[in-house]
Amino acid sequence: MGRNRGLPATPLTKRLDVMANHKSALKRARQNIKLRTRNRALRSTLRTHLKTYRALLSAKNGSEAATQYPKMQKVIDKMVTKGILHRNAAARYKSRLATALLKVQAA
Repeated sequence: MGRNRGLPATPLTKRLDVMANHKSALKRARQNIKLRTRNRALRSTLRTHLKTYRALLSAKNGSEAATQYPKMQKVIDKMVTKGILHRNAAARYKSRLATALLKVQAA
C-alpha cells in the first residue's frame, strides 16, 4: 500500500497514501481529512433535517410544520455560517419551504 506518513486511519477515508513530500503538505493533508469528515457530517445533518421537515409537509401536518419551521430556519442559517451552504442557496431553501408551508396551511 505504501507508507502511512503519520496520517490517521479514519473510517471515512481509506487513503493512507498521500503524494505530499513536505511537512506542510502532510499537515495540510491531515487537515483536509478532518475538514472533510466535519463537512460531511454537517451536510448529512442538514439533509436529515430537510428530509424530516419535508415529510411533515407531505403529511399535510400544517400545525406541526409551522412550529418546526423556525427550527429549520435556524439549522439552515447555521450551515451558512459553517460554510456548508451558500447564503443565496439558504435563502432559496427557506423561501421554498415557507411557500410549501403556506400551501399546506391553506389546504
